[in-house]
Amino acid sequence: PLGNGQFLTLSRELRTRLDDLNAIADKKKDGCRLHPLAALHMNALRADGARVSGDKAWNAWLQKARQARAYCPVLPSTLQAELRDYQSEGFTWLARLAYWGVGACLADDMGLGKTLQALSIILLRAAAGPTLVVAPTSVCLNWQEEAKRFAPTLNIVLFGGRNRGKLLAALGPFDVLVASYGLLQHESQALAAAPWVTIVLDEAQAIKNRATKRSRAAMALRGDFRIITTGTPIENHLGELWNLFQFLNPGLLGPLDRFQKRFAVPIERDGRRDIRLKLKKLVQPFILRRLKSEVLDELPPRTEVTLKVQMKRQERAFYEAIRQRAVETLHNDGGRPAEKHVRILTEITRLRRCCCNPRLILPGTTIPSAKLEEFGRIVEELLEGGHKALVFSQFVGHLALIREYLNKRAVSYQYLDGATPANQRARRVAAFQAGTGDLFLISLKAGGVGLNLTAADYVIHLDPWWNPAVEDQASDRAHRIGQQRPVTVYRLVAENTIEEKIVALHRAKKDLAASLLEGGNLTGKMNSQELLELIVQP
Repeated sequence: PLGNGQFLTLSRELRTRLDDLNAIADKKKDGCRLHPLAALHMNALRADGARVSGDKAWNAWLQKARQARAYCPVLPSTLQAELRDYQSEGFTWLARLAYWGVGACLADDMGLGKTLQALSIILLRAAAGPTLVVAPTSVCLNWQEEAKRFAPTLNIVLFGGRNRGKLLAALGPFDVLVASYGLLQHESQALAAAPWVTIVLDEAQAIKNRATKRSRAAMALRGDFRIITTGTPIENHLGELWNLFQFLNPGLLGPLDRFQKRFAVPIERDGRRDIRLKLKKLVQPFILRRLKSEVLDELPPRTEVTLKVQMKRQERAFYEAIRQRAVETLHNDGGRPAEKHVRILTEITRLRRCCCNPRLILPGTTIPSAKLEEFGRIVEELLEGGHKALVFSQFVGHLALIREYLNKRAVSYQYLDGATPANQRARRVAAFQAGTGDLFLISLKAGGVGLNLTAADYVIHLDPWWNPAVEDQASDRAHRIGQQRPVTVYRLVAENTIEEKIVALHRAKKDLAASLLEGGNLTGKMNSQELLELIVQP
């Protein structure tokens, strides 16, 4: 209503455009403030016939955006690789965002060559100054090897040693400093003081938690162009996406409290599809995600099989005793909510370890493990067929029992966990790829990302993890470019236990990022009561 009995009628299209702007506007007393990247929405209004006027700076920003869309970069001649079509498109997309001066999230499915695409844009920009690549420790050497192979004109420098200050001061064009996330945190001031032409955060889910020192160190970095690569932009909740974008394009999603109110709560709690679409429209220009099923017709198929493992009577009684004790302990717990939440998680972890092998709870017990028996049956069958397998567990103690089992049977294997030195990781991966070892035992957190293990055509997950995206990343160590054989993924799940409940959660939580990238449903963090139900219900 305009007053005096007058009304203004808005077309459906205009109302939609104004709603989109309202979702990202920061309201002030004298009007609304928009992030510069909202220029994309203003362009949409202009395209619909609306008159949009702005000052000189605003118009220059719009002109830069138009030029970026028209920019056609030339792939560097020194890149020693023939890019697939989708990788060439990724290179062009990255180059256009760099030209525009905004950050980019390369969120391709695991195994599609994100490192190669990142190297191509690094090479394009290398003459202007040094590049910083931050990656998990297990992946740093992989960056060195990939650069040697595909971009030999780049000078890869592994960050470390005693003279780190001199090393940083000496960096120049075509230099690429590769640092672990641990060193990013430890040397945050020195790395933040350096002016980088390009910054790449590989496996950037490592900075998803805004409260960590690692995240704060990343936010302090100064660079002309920021890239994050991750196959899982959201693993648990939308606050992770907010933090990644705070690194890429600060302020685009507004302050965290406003983001939670406008987007996270309506989407995660209320399932508001209209709000999800608004958020998707806001972030989509800066996220590029392709799935293997869409772009790799030649990749062999991947089959996933959940194997239900039945505990025998003695093991079942032991598990039930542990569960009942947990229920009684938590029932009598009168502590503060935050402390109780931690204790619930502790009891859940104890139950999950019990599902793997009773010896993880009671080291001296002779109670047999149904999972170990099933694992032995699978391994025997695979070896008879000439297959190789990756074996993942999140419990290093469980892998120790598996090693003991394999040693007694003279089964050859490679091994990697969080304590394995970086140079040893590289050697063991190379040895497995060359044919040494029938199995590769890997702790999920240490080897779930950044490794190329296509010599294996089977993957065995000994215990389910809360987040299916993490398991998928681990499975894709084998199912990726270079794999010539079909890949089979086995998940061992103890029947009628907490493990079955975790797998049921997978169905609701499967690839949380899909709600924004492909259109699935979102769930948020589990509260204490929901966690407690996992234990209380037999």
